[in-house]
Amino acid sequence: MIRFADVITTALTTGKKLMIAGNGGSAGDSQHIAGEFLSRLFFDHAPLPAIALTTDTSVLTAVGNDYGYEHVFERQVLGLGQPGDVFLGISTSGTSKNVVRALEAARSKGIITLGFTGENPGPMGTLCNHVLCAPSRKTSVIQQIHIVAAHIVCGLVEKRIFGGPAGELRK
Repeated sequence: MIRFADVITTALTTGKKLMIAGNGGSAGDSQHIAGEFLSRLFFDHAPLPAIALTTDTSVLTAVGNDYGYEHVFERQVLGLGQPGDVFLGISTSGTSKNVVRALEAARSKGIITLGFTGENPGPMGTLCNHVLCAPSRKTSVIQQIHIVAAHIVCGLVEKRIFGGPAGELRK
């Protein structure tokens, strides 16, 4: 988690943003993580630029209808992402086509790629600069590990950027 926090901290302190995407429960996790950065986790601080690519129903349905569901995150990464930004793709299987395509798009634009997946990272394993492979094949267990990991990363980033208390977290 240290590497994830390093990458995100560097991006956010140099004027870049964090983009996050996943499907189903992982879409919920994407929104949860973005909320921790924009609001707060352990203490009040200025909002940090994080966006869940899972929330704009007009974009999701337009891209899904016009190009296909596998392009819903890719098109957003291509339109919103800039070199030096960070994209976190979340897929318990490591094979979600829309997340994989977004990772490919991110790499093509010089965006740093992070991944949360299960014990078999699938194609995500080679597309991510850093990947967390939760040691399970059970979706519910993988998702529990992902949100705990996300909270650790968010806490480390808060501590590094703002220097405030970060609960029990230590570098």
